[in-house]
Amino acid sequence: MDSDKRVQVLKDRLTYIEDIFGAKRVETVELLGAKFGEFLDRLPVMDHSVRVREFKQIEDLFAFVERKLETELTPMDRVRIVRHPQRICLKDILENVYDNYTEIGGRGEFNIDPSMLIARANITRRVGKKVINQPVMVIGQEKGHGEGFRNGGSAKPWGNAKALHYMKVAETENIPIHTYVSTPGSFPIEDYPGAAQQIARNLYEMATLRVPIIAVFSEGGSGGAEAVGLADRRLMFSHGYYSVISPEGAAAIEGRLRTGQRATPELVEKCAAQLGITAEDNLRNGYIDRIIQEPSLGARPEHYDFYKDLRREVVQATNEVVSSVKSMKLFRAMALKNRRRRKGSLDPESIYVRWHLSNKARGRLLEKRFQHFREMSHHAYEDGRSFWDRVKSGMEPLGWTIHSWFSYGLLRRPRKHMEDFMEEMRAEAHLVREKVVRPVRGTLQRMKVVRKKPSSRIQERAREELTRLSCPEEGACIIDDSWLWMSPRSQEDKAVSCPNARTHGCQDLWAPDLFAEFAGVCTTCGHHFPMEYEWYFYNIFNYVEATEFNADIESRNPLGYEGFELKLDQAKKRTGRKSSCVTFETTIDDIKVVVASLIAPFRGGTVGAAEGEKFILAAERARKKHYPFIAYVHGTAGIRIQEGVNGVIQMPRCTLAVRRYIDAGGLYLVLYDTNSYAGPVASFLGCSPYQFAVRSSNIGFAGPGVIAETTGMEVPPKYHKADQALSRGHIQGIWDRGEIRKNLYQALLTMGGRNLYYR
Repeated sequence: MDSDKRVQVLKDRLTYIEDIFGAKRVETVELLGAKFGEFLDRLPVMDHSVRVREFKQIEDLFAFVERKLETELTPMDRVRIVRHPQRICLKDILENVYDNYTEIGGRGEFNIDPSMLIARANITRRVGKKVINQPVMVIGQEKGHGEGFRNGGSAKPWGNAKALHYMKVAETENIPIHTYVSTPGSFPIEDYPGAAQQIARNLYEMATLRVPIIAVFSEGGSGGAEAVGLADRRLMFSHGYYSVISPEGAAAIEGRLRTGQRATPELVEKCAAQLGITAEDNLRNGYIDRIIQEPSLGARPEHYDFYKDLRREVVQATNEVVSSVKSMKLFRAMALKNRRRRKGSLDPESIYVRWHLSNKARGRLLEKRFQHFREMSHHAYEDGRSFWDRVKSGMEPLGWTIHSWFSYGLLRRPRKHMEDFMEEMRAEAHLVREKVVRPVRGTLQRMKVVRKKPSSRIQERAREELTRLSCPEEGACIIDDSWLWMSPRSQEDKAVSCPNARTHGCQDLWAPDLFAEFAGVCTTCGHHFPMEYEWYFYNIFNYVEATEFNADIESRNPLGYEGFELKLDQAKKRTGRKSSCVTFETTIDDIKVVVASLIAPFRGGTVGAAEGEKFILAAERARKKHYPFIAYVHGTAGIRIQEGVNGVIQMPRCTLAVRRYIDAGGLYLVLYDTNSYAGPVASFLGCSPYQFAVRSSNIGFAGPGVIAETTGMEVPPKYHKADQALSRGHIQGIWDRGEIRKNLYQALLTMGGRNLYYR
């Protein structure tokens, strides 16, 4: 390399170092810059031998400084490393890790979504004298190589849809999937199919993909990362980050900044440190399985040795997943385990494991995937149940399983045979009655031997129908002139104006009428005023007779986030609840159901580890007891940012539980109310085949403020309204508040799978 090229390389290295540390004043970097400046001043007068020696010294100094700075990196420094244009990207990985690949799904800016890159690739290995080609499907966000049209790695809904399509192709071809996560988050757009809608679909399908999935995290931004991040093995670059929100976003929330305002660098640094976003944090919490070590200050395209390490790691991870579910593994499984314990043991590429899975192995793979995520985040919530309550909750499912085995397994077939036999007999008896008895009765009537007299019960029913008051909307009828539970606002002696008064000519309503008899619904235009979650609990879900369970599973502050414990204590005191998720068993008319509800008064209905655990336990209870499962969302602002990845990991965890319940034949129904946004809607809520909304509710991936801030787009006034969600197929219906109970009962009778107890 001639002098000019070597100088340019050093200049690029210095610029990179200065970019990483941003506006911070670092004496080591300043000293390096001064030394390099002196070197450049002397360079023109150096003879050849001196120039060779001086170049060696300055390059050694750069290497020394990079190693020193590596030990001083803060979490925010790592974020800047991941975002830097010189960071390796998926194209670099395809070129240097895989032996051959073909990009599919479109190329460059003519791709359906250039930020999502998909390739069919091969890993070629020599086994003895034979060359083996092992195909894989490589999927991930691309930020470089034409970054002008890559949208910074923020995939749009159709990009995630494309990724899911080729995951299904990989499942058909029975080949592993390697996903590379490098995104600040998905593009928050609600055009069909909608960001939340598509991410939920991806998670739902990935939960049961019957091939090994290996995910490698570089930049994992919340829901965008989860769209391709649900995997059997999750690896992470040592300088990567995986977070529920960007440090700048967290700082904006903590600093209560308005649109256009920017947080101070100190606040951003503080939030990055508190969120627990680094590879070490995620490994310690159990959300990744292994860290892939990078060169000092991060991997760049020229670090060719790193590609060899990355190749070994993804091969090793794929071997481990396949070996763990294959019945015949013997010494290869032992060799793989030894490799995890000691470095310097067998190279994973020398251990050949066939990546093709049998049907039985695929079944075991799905069970292991579920257990892998089920075991996560138990440290991040507080279980306040007593020892005996825990024993009881552990034993009850066994009893439910035995009961289900007798009722729906052992006795199901003979009972079905008996029911079929009795149905046939009733049909025969009906035919005999119609052909024989009825003509005889008619003859006797004509002969006046038998008089046709209406029974007293029929007479009483006719009298009742003639004298009772009409009820045009039966579901909205009020018992004894009042609902079972009424809003405290019904005690206020004031008039309330409808927000649609100007456009619909609505008259002012008296609060005692509006929030009592009318259930918070404008009598002119039908606008639904927000109602307390208790109104739904008592008037819709029969909470008076309900059995609440797992109420003592409590939200906590797993990251030690500054000031968050006080906020949690205030929420617990104000609501009387220990988390934003309430789970109970109840009856709607004569049908028993399990309900999980997110309530807005508790921290905006945000979801953390406690809420995720309660939701999963509710889904498991519904599955074991063969009950329908209803998720009522009184309101949710998304994932609780103060819990970091402890919160965002609930997206795949809860989705896996829901998928397991639905596959077992249950009915999972979601009802949205008020404002429902972000992670929960983009995962375990949005994946339901039966989703409904209360009129006037808002549903979406991100709120109007977030969309405007991240995309610069002006959000239309009704962008998140329920009718918009209905028009793009996210929800299947909009219900008026007074008709919810009637509609729920109708849904329970007409929807759902084969294994519900009342089917």
